Amino acid sequence: MKIGGTHYRTIWPESDGAVGIIDQTRLPHAFETLKLSTLEDAAHAIRVMQVRGAPLIGVTAAYGLALALRADASDAGLESAAKTLAATRPTAVNLAWALNEMLTFLRPIAPAERAAAAFAKAAQLADEDVETCRRIGAHGKAIIEDIAKKKDGPVNVLTHCNAGWIACVDWGTALSPIYQAHDAGIPVHVWVDETRPRNQGAALTAFELGAHGVPHTVIADNAGGHLMQHGDVDLCIVGCDRLTAAGDAANKIGTYLKALAAKDNGVPFYFALPLSTIDWTLFDGVRDIPIEERDARELTHMTGRTDGGDIVTVQVTAPGSAGANPAFDVTPARLITGIITERGVSPASREGLAATYPEYARTAA
Repeated sequence: MKIGGTHYRTIWPESDGAVGIIDQTRLPHAFETLKLSTLEDAAHAIRVMQVRGAPLIGVTAAYGLALALRADASDAGLESAAKTLAATRPTAVNLAWALNEMLTFLRPIAPAERAAAAFAKAAQLADEDVETCRRIGAHGKAIIEDIAKKKDGPVNVLTHCNAGWIACVDWGTALSPIYQAHDAGIPVHVWVDETRPRNQGAALTAFELGAHGVPHTVIADNAGGHLMQHGDVDLCIVGCDRLTAAGDAANKIGTYLKALAAKDNGVPFYFALPLSTIDWTLFDGVRDIPIEERDARELTHMTGRTDGGDIVTVQVTAPGSAGANPAFDVTPARLITGIITERGVSPASREGLAATYPEYARTAA
């Protein structure tokens, strides 16, 4: 995607051997890039959400492993680096998936050759993510196009958090169908949930939709149900951080409430995700998906730009009040209309996912 007329991916190899990223903690007020040069740099970037979004976390971990092998390519070094990266974010399964892909590939390779091989493999995973997201977008675009044929005016899509190109290597998952519909001339408008407490919708989704010229409106997190009641939402598309083999979906906190409102109002509710987001070992998402508890300061404080142009952080809660900050919730499969994948739209069920990915479902418990 383009920023100011320049094409960017969210992660790329630098000429000096480092890995470049966009610092997402600075958006939308400043567009800045960073260089990752060590394992510690990569782990820090994931942990503090300089990179975020399940697919991008996975690719960053892959590059982080490659950076680590420059310092220690021994068997012990390989396993230790993977353990360090795996501990950074517990909910997004793409992290574990990418590390497993890298470990399976690298373990048989001689230590002297591992670093170069790891960089090549990480680049391959990045390229594959771009193509996967493009294909997710093509399948999701067909859903938007079908709705557009049946109504006057734009198709109104509600989304939660950020699952656009900033959350992936390029294109995105939930936003890829929107970009492809917009580029094809299909009238589309996006309701952008602000997504408290980190405001990924207001900050990141609005930023990238605006950069691409897609009509959109930022709304308070609690406004979605009201809009659905009044017929102002045609469908919801959100991303996903972990999908069980039975179709339960973990996504940014607040997604479950939107799915309940959509069900009550007959609004289709889709999750868009790649194969790497599916956890074939889990079947009960509410019980078994680990939910990351983040620093309460994300809830009690907010960062923004003053009218004078300064970027400041202020406290928004009553002094002395405790804060609880679960980062994700789980939407049960019964509330999900379908799963938009790179292979097509799948029912949110064990049978539906097994039919879409038979070679992986056979290995599920």
